[in-house]
Amino acid sequence: MGNLSLVTIVIIAANVIISLKGFNDYSFFEKYKFNIGAIQRGEKIRLFSSGFLHVDMSHLFFNMFTLFIFADVVVSRLGNFNFIVVYIVSLILGGLLSLYLHKNEYQYSAVGASGAVTGILYAAILLEPTMSLFMVFIPIPIPAYVFGIGYLLYSIYGMKNRLGNIGHDAHFGGAIGGFVTTLILRPSLFQTDLLMIGLLSIPIIVLFVMHKTGRLN
Repeated sequence: MGNLSLVTIVIIAANVIISLKGFNDYSFFEKYKFNIGAIQRGEKIRLFSSGFLHVDMSHLFFNMFTLFIFADVVVSRLGNFNFIVVYIVSLILGGLLSLYLHKNEYQYSAVGASGAVTGILYAAILLEPTMSLFMVFIPIPIPAYVFGIGYLLYSIYGMKNRLGNIGHDAHFGGAIGGFVTTLILRPSLFQTDLLMIGLLSIPIIVLFVMHKTGRLN
């Protein structure tokens, strides 16, 4: 983990350049951020452009550092082009899930690469489920699949209780994008890692059931 391929450098550079532009140009930020009302009026570009804007430097750094950590797993297993496919699909699905869940909240706005980055993170976990992750607040290594399941279950909790100023739904939508796209690109995983696919799909099933039974709101 943590190597920098050219495609990763380009994506990080795009996020940095566009975010810095947004920090210093309010009208630019407002024009391209995710906003329910504007998207429903036809400004679909915001579903994509908002993924390259960030609130501040710490928001930008956290997303890009997470991308830096997990990107090379996906690049090495799927290749540069498929890495971009996973990134973009995750970005768009993160936005679409937010759009669906907040469709009646016309003032709802968001920015950040979190959906795309979470998609890459979940794709990396699917491809290397037994790799160990070290968390600052936990002194022992955590299997990647345990972290992935826990993270999405926490995202569901965050969506239900609207915890903090965080787009938990975009994170979840991005994870679904990374999960599904990786399975499409690497169908052999159904033969080699079927149990892990089942485990990692648990939070997605939980979200679906909660939504259908009205327990998400």
